[in-house]
Amino acid sequence: MPLLSTARSFGSLRVKTPLGLAGQRIGVMGGSFNPPHEGHQIVAETAMKRLGLDQVWWLVTPGNPLKSNGDLASLERRMAACRQFARHPRMHVTAFEAELGAPYTAVTMAFLQQRYPTVRFVWLMGADNLASFHRWQSWRRIAQLMPIVVVDRPQWRFRAFASPAAGALSRLRVPEARAGTLPGNLHRRGWTLLSTRLSNASSTAMRARRK
Repeated sequence: MPLLSTARSFGSLRVKTPLGLAGQRIGVMGGSFNPPHEGHQIVAETAMKRLGLDQVWWLVTPGNPLKSNGDLASLERRMAACRQFARHPRMHVTAFEAELGAPYTAVTMAFLQQRYPTVRFVWLMGADNLASFHRWQSWRRIAQLMPIVVVDRPQWRFRAFASPAAGALSRLRVPEARAGTLPGNLHRRGWTLLSTRLSNASSTAMRARRK
């Protein structure tokens, strides 16, 4: 994958991640979490319960390549804030992308699969992310690398399903009733959207109120 050349530490043991054990089902929820809120907690808890996950990793990114990072809080501050929401003992807050040296999800996925080839990873994100997924670097490659579970967010469900990415990846969509099969997908493909209770919390709105 050409993008791997952008990761200065790909394969390095200096990149510290939570421990993944052989055969475990681990959900990875990446984001800037600027700040984290109840909506993120709902995504993590819903996925853990509905998919039967052994762990959920909150991956706090150095910054979002698609957004302005001028008002981005420090990595340490955002990690500390995430720990207030990641209260389950099998949830872990990590920021290994900063050590990996690449801001792209495709690189992160490839790194995890190389380091933990026997772990069954699944990528977690909110429905608002699916709506803009076609703008992500190598988004089609991402859909091939790891199963994706999208969790409903207020006012985003229909926009998510109508998005270019959802249309392009429609043949990979798995019915919600079979969502639990995705972390065990040996072909590392497929996505679904989970219904859950909704929270109107928004990082953008929270930052605006602070200003």
